[in-house]
Amino acid sequence: MLKLLRKWLQACAMEEGRRKETVYGTPQGGVISPLLSNIYLHFLDSVWERQCARVGVLVRYADDFVVVCKSREAVEEAERRVRITLGRLELDLHPEKTRTVELADGKEGFDFLGGHLHARMSGRLLELKGIGRYYLQRWPSARSMKRVRTRIHELTDRRRQGAGDVREVIANLNPVLRGWGSYFCNGNAARKFNQVDSYVYRRLHHFMVQRKGRKLHFGEADEWTREWFWGKGLQRLRGTVRFPKPCMLPEKTIGKPYAGNPHVRFERRMVETGCA
Repeated sequence: MLKLLRKWLQACAMEEGRRKETVYGTPQGGVISPLLSNIYLHFLDSVWERQCARVGVLVRYADDFVVVCKSREAVEEAERRVRITLGRLELDLHPEKTRTVELADGKEGFDFLGGHLHARMSGRLLELKGIGRYYLQRWPSARSMKRVRTRIHELTDRRRQGAGDVREVIANLNPVLRGWGSYFCNGNAARKFNQVDSYVYRRLHHFMVQRKGRKLHFGEADEWTREWFWGKGLQRLRGTVRFPKPCMLPEKTIGKPYAGNPHVRFERRMVETGCA
C-alpha cells in the first residue's frame, strides 16, 4: 500500500494533453485526495484527542472539519489550537471557509459535506405541551440543490441529449436522483425532496411539450401528470427519507433518552443524544 501511494505521489500530471513533471503536491480534486488528506491530517486527530478533547468535539472528513464547542471562549481556544497544529504541518485554515456559527436557539446554521445543519424548534412539542425544544436538523444545502437542478436541466434538455423518447430521459435521470436521494435520505430533507420532484416534473413536462411541437393537441399536455411519468419508471424522492438507526448510549451516560424518533437535543448550549 505504501509503495502504491509513493508511486502516486511521484506520478506526473497531464495538462492539455501534455505531460508535466511535478516536484511536490497532488492534483486538485484527484480521486486519491481524500485518502492523502486522512493520512496527512491524522496528526491533527491524534493531537486533538490527546490534548484538546475538553475544548470541543472535532468532526473531520478528509480536509473538511467542524469543531463543536459549548461556549464562545471554547470556540476561540479551539481555533487557536487548530492553527497551531496545522502550522506544524505547514498548513493554514482557509480564510473564506472558516467561520464561527452559533447553533443555540436556531440562530445560525452551517454547511458541511453537502448538507445544511440547523437547529429547529419542535412544533409538535410546542403545540401539545408548550415546550420550546430545539433539535439539530440536516437537509441539502443551497449549493447541493443548485447542482442537482443543473444536472437535471442538462439531462432533460432535448437540444443537448437528442433523446426522442421520454423513457430514455427517465433512464438517464433515475441514477442521478437515486444517488443524490440516497446521500441525503437520512435527515430532514422531505421538503427539499419535494422541491426536486416538482422540478423534475416541470422539466419532463416541458420536454414533452417541446417534443410534440406544433403537433400538440388541445388538452393533450394535461395528460402528462406526475402519475403518468411515475408510470414510465421515474424515480421519486418523496417518501424516501429515513431517520438514522437509534443510537445506543452507555449505561453511565448522564443524559437520558427521550421518547420518539432518534434526535440530537440542544438545551442550554448542551448537546444530548437521545433515541427511542
